[in-house]
Amino acid sequence: MLRIDYESLLIGLVLVVFLSGSQQASALPGLDIVLGPAELNWIGDQVFRNECAGREACLVHWNEGEAFPSLGIGHFIWYPTAVDGPFVESFPAMIDYLTRQGVELPDWLAGLVPFDAPWADREAFLQATDTRRLAELRQLLSSTKDHQAGFLVQRAAKGLDRVVNAAPSSERSRLSDTIEALTSTPGGMYAVIDYVSFKGEGLADSERYNGQGWGLLQVFQAMDINGGETLLQAFRDSAALILTRRAENAGKPIEKERWLPGWLNRLDTYREPDQP
Repeated sequence: MLRIDYESLLIGLVLVVFLSGSQQASALPGLDIVLGPAELNWIGDQVFRNECAGREACLVHWNEGEAFPSLGIGHFIWYPTAVDGPFVESFPAMIDYLTRQGVELPDWLAGLVPFDAPWADREAFLQATDTRRLAELRQLLSSTKDHQAGFLVQRAAKGLDRVVNAAPSSERSRLSDTIEALTSTPGGMYAVIDYVSFKGEGLADSERYNGQGWGLLQVFQAMDINGGETLLQAFRDSAALILTRRAENAGKPIEKERWLPGWLNRLDTYREPDQP
């Protein structure tokens, strides 16, 4: 079993994501985190299990009912040229991160202009399952899980900064205090990193159903921190409420009928390492 130096993990992350308790959060710009391979692998493995149940084939996937492929351990969104979707696209930013880490990309991916998914729809993607392009993409995403975990940590840290500052000024101090306390434990830190990867920061106007978002900001705003529960339990409960609301507001029945049960199961992994 992988043994994690949780103290080192938390120290490294707190150095990057310091929340002052004042009205403004201050994550270090550029997020130059120094974490050991074990810490990054742990974060990556947790997210990979959530998204793909640890199945390598799931690293390159196109969900039924969606207009884009979901790629890598975080199921990063990549839009085809003709698609202008409501969700925040994350695959191009992840590939840019890999490039800055010195990862060599397949020639076709490195030379893609514009940098859009080269399959028009899910049918075209499925027809390309056995092509060289998809084989090289699978290999790239399989061999860079640790780098992808680094990207997830970077995105979450930058997201905390934006989440606090996007809240009304009267809420910022409470949000900073809540985030600082929640991320002081391994389980809480993992929950924040995974939720940002999973449902985003909640800042994009396009990520709303009936005017209501479902990202990290909305989860923190809905948390009941005076209910006698641990902060991590309060975070889980709030996230379940927010995701249920999203599914009920969605125009597509698939969100409530098929996706919501999986989302709620994922939230149940937000526990401290020693909790059952």
